Amino acid sequence: MEKVNLTGFTQEELEQFAVDHGEKSFRGRQLFSWIYQRKATDFAEMTDLSKALRNKFQDLATIGQLQIAEKSPSPASDSIKYLFRLHDGNLIESVFISERNRRTLCVSSQVGCALKCTFCATGKLGFKRNLTAGEIVDQVICVERDTGLELTNIVFMGMGEPFQNYENVIQSAYLMKHENGIAIGARHIVISTVGIIPALYRYADEGHRFKLAISLHSPFNDDRQKLIPVSAKYDVDKLVDAVKYYMKKSRHRPTFQYVLIDGVNDRMRDAHGVRKLLQGIPCKVNLIPYNPTVPAFKRPSREHVDQFARWLMPIHAPISVRWSKGDDIEAACGQLAGKFVKAPEMV
Repeated sequence: MEKVNLTGFTQEELEQFAVDHGEKSFRGRQLFSWIYQRKATDFAEMTDLSKALRNKFQDLATIGQLQIAEKSPSPASDSIKYLFRLHDGNLIESVFISERNRRTLCVSSQVGCALKCTFCATGKLGFKRNLTAGEIVDQVICVERDTGLELTNIVFMGMGEPFQNYENVIQSAYLMKHENGIAIGARHIVISTVGIIPALYRYADEGHRFKLAISLHSPFNDDRQKLIPVSAKYDVDKLVDAVKYYMKKSRHRPTFQYVLIDGVNDRMRDAHGVRKLLQGIPCKVNLIPYNPTVPAFKRPSREHVDQFARWLMPIHAPISVRWSKGDDIEAACGQLAGKFVKAPEMV
């Protein structure tokens, strides 16, 4: 009988697992605590279970399957890029970022990405498959175990489009949030999307409390489609309508992310377009100077980034300029491809 991987199971599912195998439901709660809170790597570590029960569970199941294939620390930014090998040999990346009292992990939700955003390294890889909830949350467990530190923030901004792996992303976020496990507050978990509109409406209707970030990158449909091809299906006006619906349902402000690319979307007309588009929308705006990844695109100068921020004024939204950390180890925004992760060969 093939063993089941328990990483990714909810507390209720682990309780049922215990009952299904002739044990009391509280054994499932013990498993939950050992997997997510105490970061156990083996049933032998679960010392409040009898040796016979540990052996029984060992015969039935496994815990986690991620392996650290490579670890790249950045002396310049106190960040670490992790290359993880999955059970099927596929590779994904996560980035740990330490800033004062914040310890953030940028997690991946897919192997590769199907959206083919023209400025993103991951988009060049193509799409292989969705990650399971267990593979997503195991990134958190592995990094906490490796660093010996408890994470304070999670951002779903690694490889993949989170809303194209909706169920697994949401389940993994709840596992990260659970008070008996990793216990990261919902408002410290950010789910980012380029704007998969049906999923946005579903997210709003389901009432999730995690923060929402929208990758905008241009206020104009034609220009945005060149950067994010899927936006041909989900135009800017429809995206804004969906965001307004989300705000009405959740009463939370979204964050709009805007990667600034030299000569592409950093003109005065772009800033004025953003200002007009977001008029009357309580939100936050993060300007992210592009990290050179694709040779066709360049990062604007610091002076021009500041100028673009001034062009946005007056806008009724806090504006932050986020200089991504980890670009010295190819771990910054848009760079997650992995030097061992290869794009599919053309046939």
